[in-house]
Amino acid sequence: MSASMLDGESLSLRLEEIRSVYLSDDRPWVVGYSGGKDSTCTLQLVWTALSALAPEQRRKPVYVISSDTLVETPVIVRYIDDTLGKIDTAAQAQGLPFRSQKVVPKVDRSFWVNLIGRGYPAPSRRFRWCTERLKIEPANDFIKARVAEFGEVVMVLGVRSSESATRAQVMSFHRIKDSPLSRHSSLPNAFVYAPIEAFSTDDVWTYLLQASSPWGNDNRDLVAMYRNAQAGECPLVVDTTTPSCGNSRFGCWVCTVVERDRSMEAMIDSGEEWLQPLLDFRDLLAETQQPEQKRRFRDYRRRSGRVDFIRGTNTPVPGPYTLDFCKTLLTRLLETQIQIQKEAPAGDDTLVIHDAELHEIRRIWRSERGDWADSVPSIVRSVLGRDLNWVAEDAAAFTEADGRLLDEICAGHDVPTELVVRLIDVEQAAHGLKRRHGVHRRIEDVLKQEWRNLDAILAERSLNRPEFEDGVEVVDGDEEALERLDG
Repeated sequence: MSASMLDGESLSLRLEEIRSVYLSDDRPWVVGYSGGKDSTCTLQLVWTALSALAPEQRRKPVYVISSDTLVETPVIVRYIDDTLGKIDTAAQAQGLPFRSQKVVPKVDRSFWVNLIGRGYPAPSRRFRWCTERLKIEPANDFIKARVAEFGEVVMVLGVRSSESATRAQVMSFHRIKDSPLSRHSSLPNAFVYAPIEAFSTDDVWTYLLQASSPWGNDNRDLVAMYRNAQAGECPLVVDTTTPSCGNSRFGCWVCTVVERDRSMEAMIDSGEEWLQPLLDFRDLLAETQQPEQKRRFRDYRRRSGRVDFIRGTNTPVPGPYTLDFCKTLLTRLLETQIQIQKEAPAGDDTLVIHDAELHEIRRIWRSERGDWADSVPSIVRSVLGRDLNWVAEDAAAFTEADGRLLDEICAGHDVPTELVVRLIDVEQAAHGLKRRHGVHRRIEDVLKQEWRNLDAILAERSLNRPEFEDGVEVVDGDEEALERLDG
């Protein structure tokens, strides 16, 4: 760390600024804590600064929030959970206003519900659908709740201008004149304070190794965790300007944005062999991103039911994972959960997928994907050997036998079975309603979707549009624009 930031006078000035900002108004603080070096350094500085205040001056709460995507690396989850417990205990013992809070995505926005339930493809650099749903929304929901309660809040984040030129520019652009605070980029009535904005990476590590953790952690354990993971941290993401995990990170074990999960590999090589089943599953997801493999796993139609082609080619842009492949993924995931729970260290009760997510996946498959066989309960029963408290459906439910009969009837009349299933589902959803407003529009929407097989579509395309100039411009698997077309 540069002497200008760590010498006694500069550090004292930094702590005095933290106290001054804290005492300047009644807005509560929300400190983002990810378990990594930058957020730990920030929280430790804030803790040290507020400890010097008189008890009557520590009047407003400081919320320490940690974002759990529900697919975090178990080693990191264990470390953060242990640390949050120590923070609450130490804060109470020392009479400090810190309160820890984990934030998690809503069930219908979780990773497995989107990937296995709706069939979203594994995230990639060009289609990183996970960040908004798993990180930004849960943190922002907490912030909005505090804004509703207090009027305004101050976010205290471990962001540094040296992280990237883009980040430095954004922080400067939103800065309030003559104030250490910035306006939040997207949330009204939320402000951002970055106590370590000017710190370098060396500054952060030097401070952590020179100053003891006030809540009882050993910061050398943090150093060891970084060394074992060979990674940078995954920060608390509160807006689209916050640096994402990138190529050097530990965080979500399912991350396929990177080509190889060197962090997980390093952890396994460092003695955490029980994580191998997670790495194997993650590599399965990564395999589905290979261009030559996509047609094996994904539908040729978008979730909207339309078919789009890459401009200048006769190649359809791949849509969501097929329902059959989603069933395979769910089976493999539950098998992975069994392996992990058998091999995990004593006392580690890692859950790869939660029961609430299984219930939501079942609902989506039944209501949106025509799963008359009601596959989720049978898959869970087959792999886990137990039943959940499955919700009984009010309406008469169709069965797998009904589906086979429908297949035979539709084949005899040359009508796509899936089309009839969707129409029946629309009718069933409207059954019993006094006002069937909108049912005809929903039927029309179903009929407008593409129900022909791919060969028939390609034959018509070759006959009528030989130059294929009407396609969608997609470069290197860029699917983000196509997701917008799905609404």
